[in-house]
Amino acid sequence: MPRVRVFAGCLVGVLAAVATSAEVALHPLFSDHMVLQQGQRIPVWGKASPGETVSVAVGSREATTRADGNGDWMVRLRRVKAGGPYEMTVTGDANTLTVRDVLVGEVWVASGQSNMQWSVRQSANPEEEIANANYPNIRLFHVPRKTADSPAETVETHWVLTTPETIPEFSAVAYYFGRELHERLGVPVGLIHTSWGGTPSEAWTSLGKLEDTPEARPILERWADIIEKYPQALDAFNKRMEEWKQAAEQAKADGERAPAQPRPPLGPDHQHRPANLYNAMIAPLIPYAIKGAIWYQGESNASRAYQYRTIFPAMIEDWRGQWDQGRFPFLFVQLANFKERNTEPVESDWAELREAQLMALDLKNTGMAVIIDIGEADDIHPGNKQDVGKRLAYWALANDYRQRVAPSGPLYASSSFHGNKAIVRFEHVHGGLVAQGGELKGFAIAGEDRNFVWANARITRLNRVEVWSEQVPRPVAVRYGWSDNPECNLYNRAGLPASPFRTDDWPGVTIANH
Repeated sequence: MPRVRVFAGCLVGVLAAVATSAEVALHPLFSDHMVLQQGQRIPVWGKASPGETVSVAVGSREATTRADGNGDWMVRLRRVKAGGPYEMTVTGDANTLTVRDVLVGEVWVASGQSNMQWSVRQSANPEEEIANANYPNIRLFHVPRKTADSPAETVETHWVLTTPETIPEFSAVAYYFGRELHERLGVPVGLIHTSWGGTPSEAWTSLGKLEDTPEARPILERWADIIEKYPQALDAFNKRMEEWKQAAEQAKADGERAPAQPRPPLGPDHQHRPANLYNAMIAPLIPYAIKGAIWYQGESNASRAYQYRTIFPAMIEDWRGQWDQGRFPFLFVQLANFKERNTEPVESDWAELREAQLMALDLKNTGMAVIIDIGEADDIHPGNKQDVGKRLAYWALANDYRQRVAPSGPLYASSSFHGNKAIVRFEHVHGGLVAQGGELKGFAIAGEDRNFVWANARITRLNRVEVWSEQVPRPVAVRYGWSDNPECNLYNRAGLPASPFRTDDWPGVTIANH
């Protein structure tokens, strides 16, 4: 076994599995200022000499075990109620470790691509948010961005308190989510942030799960071809780089602009490779006791939205299976409005990706934050991360913490067609439907010819909308918010927007890419 870098509190130790008198050590998740999940059995693990007796105690909870032949050990402590601070004491044959300032509360994993990675400093109102980030009972654990071709055991980081010094580079969505929970619940919150901009969901899924998912086969076959051809691609890239260096030097001498630098080829260490991020940035966290996960990703899979219908739920099921904590809450963000607004109804890969996300709600104990109203046409990273975090928190507060909070805006439930009109029914109306700012916008309607036109729409009951157009005498399908950047204004009385949807299942623009 390779040498493993581990942490105990803020202490760094390097162990070799072949050592016969190694000191007991902890995984980095068990460091000063950590948060343990309340109400669950708590796994604690680390390294020691093979056969060494290891005891772990937190308050009145204590457990003892022996390290296996590789020096690995794990105990599971009995449930602890929210509170603290505690000390965790870990005792081996040769040494004792003490982890200080341990809190017990709610622990959430936050993952995804760049909109989850986007920091407080990069988001809206950064000066005020950073200055006010004094939350000693919100603890942060930031996983470094790395790749691995097999599941890693550890990560090189540790827990920190939320302060104006620690919060600027932390995930804004994760922080605002955790802050909402902390303020509403009054308990400590631990946030484990592990994300990487521009990455697809398959990079965050274990290889075994992908191999068991037929819809992922084209992804694996493509990458197998990339890896096989990588040596030749790397040689070609190195030659282009030499040519570029000469051309750049010549351009500099001539006072001209240098040509664009060649891009390196995809290879075995790339962050897009299937399972590479799961191996390096998720596997080392398992089986740390958590309440659930929040997820903001999808932009990198938009061109393959039809495929995402399957591979995204597969990732959720994969994480749940690997953690072995049952169907823990998995909350995700639907893609925001982005790009140029269309004047006529159109097909859209972003709309299809939002539909795939909506379909993932069929999995038990999932929730979706709709943000179709707070995106920015010219920025794929909208600045308003405060509302994103809050809307994710509403799902958790309503469904997991049993608070009187509306978890969602209106979601499509069913439809029927009568003559020249369509009747659309919604759930999650929470007091009734509202057309925010005037007449309803964003609805389109089509007949058997599948030609969509903008439609008239009006709220007729608490949970119903009537849709029609003089151009479509016999409608068979309705769509709402179906474009990259739709103009739509259906809300519920809780102030949350309706999710885009369609009633038809006609082939879209991404079905050929799955």
